[in-house]
Amino acid sequence: MLRLTSVIIISFILSGSFIYSPKSNFPQKLSEWGIFEGSMHLLQPKEGVIPYELNTPLFSDYAEKSRLIRLPKGSSVNYKTEGVLDFPEGSLLVKTFYYSADFRHPGFNKRIIETRLLAKEKSEWKALTYVWNDEQTDAELEIAGDDTQVKYTDKDGAAQEFKYVIPNQNQCKGCHNINDRLMPIGPSVSQLNKTYQYKEGIKNQLVYWKEKGLMNNLPEVKSIPKTAVWNDETTGDINARARAYLAINCSHCHRIEGAAQTSGLFLTEQEKNVTAIGINKTPVAAGKGSGGRLVDIKQGDASASIMWYRMQTTNAGERMPELGRSLVHKEGLALITQWINQMKSNE
Repeated sequence: MLRLTSVIIISFILSGSFIYSPKSNFPQKLSEWGIFEGSMHLLQPKEGVIPYELNTPLFSDYAEKSRLIRLPKGSSVNYKTEGVLDFPEGSLLVKTFYYSADFRHPGFNKRIIETRLLAKEKSEWKALTYVWNDEQTDAELEIAGDDTQVKYTDKDGAAQEFKYVIPNQNQCKGCHNINDRLMPIGPSVSQLNKTYQYKEGIKNQLVYWKEKGLMNNLPEVKSIPKTAVWNDETTGDINARARAYLAINCSHCHRIEGAAQTSGLFLTEQEKNVTAIGINKTPVAAGKGSGGRLVDIKQGDASASIMWYRMQTTNAGERMPELGRSLVHKEGLALITQWINQMKSNE
């Protein structure tokens, strides 16, 4: 396993925050960032590190995730209706991937696999991956990627085992590429517009950020867009939930600014053109990834749609998304299958 072995230069430490310069190397160990309080495996954030959740998160082979954000002391982010928030210089986004031994008891006897950081430096985001040790006491910077066997009991009580793939730095850049710049994917106001159980109690995340001085110009919550929860029918109809699912899982590439812009398939929540969404759209180039299907979405017939085919396969070069999953997301596939099958031919 290739490791980054250069000497680490910590330029300044203030209130638990690691301050770095372009000439310095990033910390070799996750603990040096000063993100977690006490025993690291508890994943308890330090003061000033804010936990958050998304309404509809990215599927990553059924991994459970802890999400944190740390803004530089005294800084804040401006409200914007669409797109990922414009975080200030020095911001840090933290996402930890883990598996509980038994999904019927989430959070207990968990194995932490990796923690991914996005650090904003000189108006550019840097992607860093830290792989946790077997003792679950710390994680070490890994630039070459890795894989590991994962075992767990799923929600139905069945034993599961598969090879979990940790991406290398180039793969991180591939998924986070917007207009040839590395960018975050998830934290938009519509995704953050939900309640969260903080130490102080349950509160809307955006309101909490405003109260903590982390967000400016927040309008009334009822006027803020809200992404539907993909598996909660009370949050939106089948179209809203399917579009939310495709947006978070696919639109980081399938958008005008993304790596798959030449495909003509654009899957952001805001896209209104039905052909761009894929309905009756012939692919620009799909090759064997089409599975013999002729259009991206065939109204009323999921199994005849390229989108369905690429979601239900795990074959390299055919599956979508290409990176970030080795397994079929059965529940997500069921949602998209239902969405396509309910489409009427005159839509």
